[in-house]
Amino acid sequence: MGRWSKKVSAVVLSTAMVVGLTACGTNVKNSSSQAGNEQQTEGSSKQQEDTQEGGDKDVRLKISWWGGDSRHEVTLKAIEVFEKKYPNIKVEAQYGAWNGWLDQLSVQMAGGTEPDVMQINWNWIYEFSKDGDGFADLNQYGDVIDLKQYPESLLKQMTIDGKLQGIPIASTGKVFYWNKTTFDKAGIAVPASFAEMIEAGKVFQEKLGEAYYPMALTPFEQSLVMVYYLQQKYDKQWIVDQKVNFTEEEVADGIAFIRMLEDNHVFPSQEKLAGDGADTMDKNPNWIDGKYAGFYEWDSSQAKFANALEEGQEFVMGGYPYDYGNVKAATVKIAMAFGVSAHSQHPKEAAMLIDFLLNDPDAIEIMGLERGVVSNVNAQKILESAGKLSDLTYESNVAAMENAGFALDPYFEDSKLKDNTGLYFEIFEDLSYDNIDPNELAARLIDGINKVQDSNK
Repeated sequence: MGRWSKKVSAVVLSTAMVVGLTACGTNVKNSSSQAGNEQQTEGSSKQQEDTQEGGDKDVRLKISWWGGDSRHEVTLKAIEVFEKKYPNIKVEAQYGAWNGWLDQLSVQMAGGTEPDVMQINWNWIYEFSKDGDGFADLNQYGDVIDLKQYPESLLKQMTIDGKLQGIPIASTGKVFYWNKTTFDKAGIAVPASFAEMIEAGKVFQEKLGEAYYPMALTPFEQSLVMVYYLQQKYDKQWIVDQKVNFTEEEVADGIAFIRMLEDNHVFPSQEKLAGDGADTMDKNPNWIDGKYAGFYEWDSSQAKFANALEEGQEFVMGGYPYDYGNVKAATVKIAMAFGVSAHSQHPKEAAMLIDFLLNDPDAIEIMGLERGVVSNVNAQKILESAGKLSDLTYESNVAAMENAGFALDPYFEDSKLKDNTGLYFEIFEDLSYDNIDPNELAARLIDGINKVQDSNK
């Protein structure tokens, strides 16, 4: 099967999973709504006040998000509490895995059928709302959402033309994570440098066999590791004034670096990953059983990788490599946000739901750090008092922020670059499958990125 066919199959499988999970989410919320109705029959003066505050009676909202099972579970539980507090508002949940999610949302946004409340990546506001009109302006609901609980710098990143496009849920950074159990099996420590990753590749081959790799990377993660290497080595920002800020020779150096890591058995080829038959890394059987022993992942998403491991395996955070200069190069960004549809018939109630999920003490305790280290100041205090700012997500976030040196360009994750049919996949699949010359790939990568940047001006 050719690469194009594999991509089509992956997209079809991803779409099927999203549809299936969406249906599951709706069913769960139907039972939750019944609980809300039971609560309403009890009645109380406080609930009557809440109903008045909520506005229209029998309001129905839709909310969507992607994530792993643990995120689904806590979000559904928090929504149940919201429905009990506001019995006139019923919430339908639509949720699923990441793969194919942006495609689904793009169709909804184009047709004006998107949910009232949407979990979004922060950079999507530039794709869906270039003039600030793609999402509801949440500045208009400052009486509902306590905006003072969020750093002004983060609200500014979520603002276009003076219109607040979403509420930042959390910050996140890319971190090197390792399955320590597999490294123990190989008789070596988890790597703290690129040199140690290369050495680990050789040891894995010799002691554990060809099926074992120190880590696994999708083409998107490979692009991030390449940028990490380039920014550290050349000490400059990847994108400046919406243009690639590196020469063709320098980018070719970065692409050759990725090729060198693959050649040294640090991670499997793209053909090997395609043959694994998993649409996401956390579902890959070779990760689950420890054959792939590391990832470069957002701290807000690491839990699904840890939870996917077979029992008895130890999942740990690694350090940041400084092989190529004393320059901090970790990638950090707003992890995600909640936005409100510009077409919502109940934007105030949608804003109420967002504020509840991010600022209500009960919801804060339930949701914890499931979407990363929270941006809400009130939530940080509550979680710290509850002893919940001490897990791996929090420790990873602190490490990422301490090692961050360059801001992530808002269009780095543009769908035309990041998706399974995007430029990053095209470049690094051509490198992996066909070993095309890095200079040729560098010219194509620079030209393609600059064209995407121009289209977004």
